Amino acid sequence: MAPLRILIADDHAVVRTGLRTLLESRAGWQVCAEAVDGRDAVDKAAKQKPDVAVLDIGMPLLNGVDATRRILKSSPRTRVLILTMHESDELVRQVIEVGARGYILKDDADRVLLAAVDALRQNKPYFSLRLSPSAGPGNFSQDLAKPQRSRLTPREREILQLLAEGKSNKEIANILGISVNTAEAHRANIMLKLDLHSLPELVLYAIRNNIIST
Repeated sequence: MAPLRILIADDHAVVRTGLRTLLESRAGWQVCAEAVDGRDAVDKAAKQKPDVAVLDIGMPLLNGVDATRRILKSSPRTRVLILTMHESDELVRQVIEVGARGYILKDDADRVLLAAVDALRQNKPYFSLRLSPSAGPGNFSQDLAKPQRSRLTPREREILQLLAEGKSNKEIANILGISVNTAEAHRANIMLKLDLHSLPELVLYAIRNNIIST
């Protein structure tokens, strides 16, 4: 039987080491790559095509929600498990919407990580039992069908995160391979859509909506 190949992504080296040790304690499972931020995770998933990707949701440069979207675009057979400190039904809705198959809390990882990855290996979803019963994937189809006010595009979410992390328009342009004028136009459009009027308001919005972690 071919080994189960797993990508882990977290910006803390000690967390990655702990995850690797735990995952590779299971015979036939191997960590094929480690990523230090969201963009690194997307790049390595595209190259490695892992069976399972375990992603922290609060990573620099690209958060776990948007990284999931990109990973599944380049590697649709990869099953994504979100690892987070946040007990949030809204976050569960977001990760399900972009295609993640599981969501567990970091506090529970030592107890449930292997079970979660094993469920995803069998094409079954796995969600932390401490989330509210209404947070299951079967209950979101009606909610997800409703229009969401001031919804940002994936590119706008990327730029919002980079702005909230303190990147200038020029730095954003270099990171994304776009012109400074385009970066400025995206910034203006984001502020308009979200009815924000200053950079501090934008940063607060990003924190409240778990686009960046504090």
